[in-house]
Formats: sequence, structure tokens, C-alpha cells
Amino acid sequence: MGIHRFVFVLYRQLGRETVYAPEWRHNFNTTHFAQLYNLALPVAALYFNCQREGGTGDHGEPLVVGRVIGDVLDPFTTSVAMRVAFANREINNGYELRPSHVVNRPRVSIGGSDLRIFYTLIMVDADAPSPSNPYLREYLHWMVTDIPATTDASFGKEAVFYESPQPWAGIHRMAVVLFRQLGSGTVFAPEWRQNFNTRHFAEIYNLGLPVAALYFNCQRERGCGGRRRE
Repeated sequence: MGIHRFVFVLYRQLGRETVYAPEWRHNFNTTHFAQLYNLALPVAALYFNCQREGGTGDHGEPLVVGRVIGDVLDPFTTSVAMRVAFANREINNGYELRPSHVVNRPRVSIGGSDLRIFYTLIMVDADAPSPSNPYLREYLHWMVTDIPATTDASFGKEAVFYESPQPWAGIHRMAVVLFRQLGSGTVFAPEWRQNFNTRHFAEIYNLGLPVAALYFNCQRERGCGGRRRE
């Protein structure tokens, strides 16, 4: 049920035949196992997501797994199609990108059928300045208002100009969020980027819950860390 994270972890042993199989599979604790055999910290790790064959990932489940819902957004149901691409590379939830991939603003295409409906697009860093101490959460990297349905962000008004992510510590979750406006010219730029609060901003302008959202991970160019600390 739901989307599961499967993790591969590699440790360096003290020597041959110094590590032995546990007695059980369930309730296995990787940290305790490493301590038991003096394996210290991992030397490499990665993870992938997996769900049942017919699973569709509805109700923002990847955003729940990535804790974007919780840290940035309240639960919502996607009601408008949104596609995000950096340099013609379309991204999905959990994509790993580096600063060189996100130098320029992405192309964000929005679905719908009525040009008289307008949207606000927000891009924030949920882990600024670092995942272990995100005291600037959220950091606002981009805001575009008055985007007509069926078009893309270039047809809207850039209320806060695009600032490319430059994470210096850890893996940062960059959330791209779309809201439906009450009408054209009803949403305005905030006064600051740091400590921006998507929920409060939506309340101020009566935007309701998001109609679409996704997130990608970004770390420094030569970063080699694994999944951010939970």
C-alpha cells in the first residue's frame, strides 16, 4: 500500500568474515547493525521508490514521502496538469538535479481549458540553508502570477525573479507549487525571500489549497551525499 522507499547501503568491513547475518528480517535496524559490527558510517547509499503494479501515486503520495506535505504544504488533490522542465528535461517528483541543471528558470506548462482562469506559481527551498538546520525555511526562489490556463509561466507576470538554487550543504527539496487565483491581478509579491511561508501566503490571497505541485532534490555540484536526514 502506498509508495515504499527501498534503500541500498554499503559499509566497509574491518576485515573478512567480521559481519554475520541477523536472525530476522522484520524490524531490522541498519544503524544498530552497523554499531554491532563496528562498520561506522556508510560509504555509499541510494534509494528508489516502489508501489503496487496498478498504483497511480494519487493524493500527493510522493510529496508525502518527501515530506513536502507537512513541511511546506497541507494535503491536497491535484486538479490541474502541470509539467516542469529544465533545459528540455522534464522532471518528476524526487528527481536529482545539480546547480548546473537549474541555472535558468524552468519551463512550466499548465493545463486547463479556460484562458480566463489565472494561476500563481511558487518555487521554494524547503531545506534552506541546510536540511539539518533549515532556519530560513522556506526560501522563495521564484514566483509568477497571472498565468492563464492552457499556457506556460512565460505568459504570466514574474512577481519575484528567478534565483537559481545554490545549495552548499546537504540535499535540498525544491518545491514547485501551483495555486488558482480568484482573478487576474489579485496576487502580489512578498517583501522577502527568506522565511517565506507558502501556507500563509495562500491564506492572505485566498488561494486555497494547491491545484498541483511537485518537488526535486538539489545538492552542490560535486556533492555525493545520500538522502537528506529525516
